[in-house]
Amino acid sequence: MKYEAILFDLDGTLLPMDNDEFVNTYLGYLAKKVEYLGYTKENLIPAMWKGVASMVKNDGSRTNYDAFWDTFSQCIGNHVYEHISAFDEFYGNEFNKASVVATPTPLAQKSVNLAREKANQVILATSPMFPAVAVDSRLKWAQVERESFDLITTYEDFSTCKPNPAYYLEIASRMGLDPKHCLMIGNNVKEDIIAAQTVGMDTFLLTDHLICEGEIPETPKGNFEELIAFLQNL
Repeated sequence: MKYEAILFDLDGTLLPMDNDEFVNTYLGYLAKKVEYLGYTKENLIPAMWKGVASMVKNDGSRTNYDAFWDTFSQCIGNHVYEHISAFDEFYGNEFNKASVVATPTPLAQKSVNLAREKANQVILATSPMFPAVAVDSRLKWAQVERESFDLITTYEDFSTCKPNPAYYLEIASRMGLDPKHCLMIGNNVKEDIIAAQTVGMDTFLLTDHLICEGEIPETPKGNFEELIAFLQNL
């Protein structure tokens, strides 16, 4: 086989949607869910973003889970640790209302199935800023089977995040992979393409929901139909 592993991004890739619309929608539902615990949009959302920033800056010394909750608690108070179960309950339930912003396609599962034929491992390389329950929910929105993947990156288990190239090295180390024998597929130029290329991975840029802040580096690219053809020809 040409590749030891093929990696897929989730949001905007296997799960077609506008990321900004998704974030704004789901944070609105989250604020309503935890309002009874004393949170307001004014204190919740800024604290959430600071927690996200801590995960992005995580250097591998602690899990993203610890990085998030440590920063979140500094913003709100240590009582937030008593509320983690309420947040997890949200991601398994009310969070699914945000699926209205997504436009799932059968080409997602088809591309994953093709990847299984073309590589020894298939990995869901979604930036590990969410708990496992939230990733599972979004896979259901995408109509992609969880069992299709040899590894799914979540904030409980990982200690780096996109766009840090170390995130891809963490995946490679955990799965015994040579990054030079891996293919990363995603829609975000900075997070999925440049970061993966930095550690030596091949890449494919899915352009249906392209996120690009500058120039696009040299890489195969195209829409979902072109991705399918690319995978078929590996």
